[in-house]
Amino acid sequence: MTIDFRNINTVWASIFAETLKRLGLTCAVICPGSRSTPLAVAFAKLTPQIEVISILDERSAAFFALGVAKATGRPTAVICSSGTAGANFYPAVIEAKESRVPLLLFTADRPPELRDCHSGQTIDQLKLYGNYPNWQAELALPSPNMEMLAYLRQMMIHGWERSQTPVPGPVHLNIPFRDPLAPLIDANTFLELQSQFHPEDFFAGITSLSPEGTSSSPLPPKLRVPPLHDWLKSDRGIIVAGVAQPQQPIEYCRAIAQLSQTLKWPVLAEGLSPVRNYADFNPQIISTYDLILRNPELAKELAPEMVIQIGEMPTSAVLRTWLKTNQARRWVIDPSDQNLDPLHGRTIHLRISVQQLAQGIAGEVFSPSSPVYLQHWCQLEAKVRASIDQTLATMEELFEGKAAWLLSQTLPPGTPIFIANSMPIRDVEFFWQPSHSGLRPLFNRGANGIDGTLSTGLGIAHCHQSSVMLTGDLALLHDTNGFLIRNKFAGHLTIVLINNNGGGIFEMLPIAKFDPPFEEFFATPQNIDFAQLSTTYGIEHELMTSWEQLISRLNPLPTTGIRVLELRTNRKADAKWRQENLGKFTEHR
Repeated sequence: MTIDFRNINTVWASIFAETLKRLGLTCAVICPGSRSTPLAVAFAKLTPQIEVISILDERSAAFFALGVAKATGRPTAVICSSGTAGANFYPAVIEAKESRVPLLLFTADRPPELRDCHSGQTIDQLKLYGNYPNWQAELALPSPNMEMLAYLRQMMIHGWERSQTPVPGPVHLNIPFRDPLAPLIDANTFLELQSQFHPEDFFAGITSLSPEGTSSSPLPPKLRVPPLHDWLKSDRGIIVAGVAQPQQPIEYCRAIAQLSQTLKWPVLAEGLSPVRNYADFNPQIISTYDLILRNPELAKELAPEMVIQIGEMPTSAVLRTWLKTNQARRWVIDPSDQNLDPLHGRTIHLRISVQQLAQGIAGEVFSPSSPVYLQHWCQLEAKVRASIDQTLATMEELFEGKAAWLLSQTLPPGTPIFIANSMPIRDVEFFWQPSHSGLRPLFNRGANGIDGTLSTGLGIAHCHQSSVMLTGDLALLHDTNGFLIRNKFAGHLTIVLINNNGGGIFEMLPIAKFDPPFEEFFATPQNIDFAQLSTTYGIEHELMTSWEQLISRLNPLPTTGIRVLELRTNRKADAKWRQENLGKFTEHR
């Protein structure tokens, strides 16, 4: 390791980068620009210890970094120049905050004397992202003395830690530089500073902070007994396994299964939870709750007395309405400091992980409760699941909901699958089949936006196992600049594109009955030829004309490159099918 003493900016930037390397940074995304030159040069010198990737579009770069951090669970850095470059990070900052992803945002800036005087490429970058960062600060201007270098080191350590604790999220550092920005040799060669600087002593004690260090900590004693006694008083309880993308899915799913089997309560498992993909752990998984609860008679029969919610609330509006109407006592199990109850019910937040909860009940002996309520749920699940599977198995037309159902049973075991917002998310919840495939669902459900969809998917797939993305046409089109990453991309991503020429989710809303203005201002069809678009970016494209053809392309998956498998569907016909059929799966029970 060598600190670059050519000028004060190179010293500052190389200590900046070296500290992060020693903390455990493995990936840095750099957007081209002048003011960030010292940082770009410093990080480039640290390859291959840190993978350094150049990405043109700042919004795409930030979402790509988000995807890498989401897949690895470790902080990823994204660096840009001054001006509006950093403003393009904002959507990814919001998503990182809301979905608890560790993201390091480093915006280069002009020095104070060049602000507020119409100097080029200069905006107010202080607190650029409002209250979204876990922590934000502006660094001092580079200064050639040991005290200031120690300050820089400590700021980097603190930023790294704050991106992961107490809750993962974004950290923003604004970094001003004076000229010279290039690594020119200064007349003052800092000989005195060099003589004082001893690298191994300076960086001694820096160690990587594990992002998963809290999952195995002991359960606080005061939480061991009271909730369990309350739960065991009721045989009409449910466990809701909500939206979650844990770094250790096996341990997570085992813990939920242990809780379910101890209490003899069913687990209503969201399609975006790994629980459906480790179904062998627990025979009490209910995947069809949305369809079951559409039946008013059953919704009344199944009203719970107690609810344990693991993580965030599932997507299903039907489930949310049912829980809100019944006002059962509810406990939210999640280690974060966030309010995870949008229903404002009678809720107690237990700030622990489900693994800690399972650890707390291990070895306890409980008297068995009546299985009638549990059996009712399980019998309904078996009948409705069989009805769904039979209906979709015999369906030859290209109904977009069948794509999610097929993916759940076709992809190679353990495949990461990034699911875009809007209708793909809903179809996964409706139709995703439980299995022991170990498939890993990933998603941007923090702010629920469609921006950055492609770039996030590429970040998830980069340098990892061959991955799949399920998306609609508008979500893909909103982020086509993500394809510019293709020359830096290592790995494979298959994009299953549901092309219904517009926003299918809006067809499910009351506004769909009002046209005009519905088609032009809500559905917004773009009439894009995706084969031509793919050719422009040098991406493989294939039009799927049958389900058999799609199945043949999904297993095995390629190991390199990006490809689009396009399914052309009828937006209005698919919406009509959902409206007419989702409530009918419980009719013949």
